[in-house]
Amino acid sequence: MPAKLTYRGSDYTKFKKVKLQKDDEVLVIAGKDKGKKGKILAIDKKRDRVFVEGVNKKRRFVRPTQENPQGGQIEIEFAIHISNVMFFDSKKKTGVRLGIGESKGNKIRISRPEGKEI
Repeated sequence: MPAKLTYRGSDYTKFKKVKLQKDDEVLVIAGKDKGKKGKILAIDKKRDRVFVEGVNKKRRFVRPTQENPQGGQIEIEFAIHISNVMFFDSKKKTGVRLGIGESKGNKIRISRPEGKEI
């Protein structure tokens, strides 16, 4: 019996190329938090989502546990789509697009359109 081929089902795990990395500072360019800056906490390549510090915060209600006997509510960051964020260049004080360049045989990230190394 041949192996089951699944291209677009739940087993499909081809990730898109992402130029952003954890701990990069990004600027939110769309949505309710447009204009906010924050640091990337995590990237979910499978769902094209990023978790940004201080952005898209929602309340979660937690049950009482031994560590937290009161229970109550906490505010945590939820994921936003990766297309809604842009790399923030601290020198230019604005969002920039990223590209891939080469220096001494190694791949590096460069800002567009200037081509300066990040």
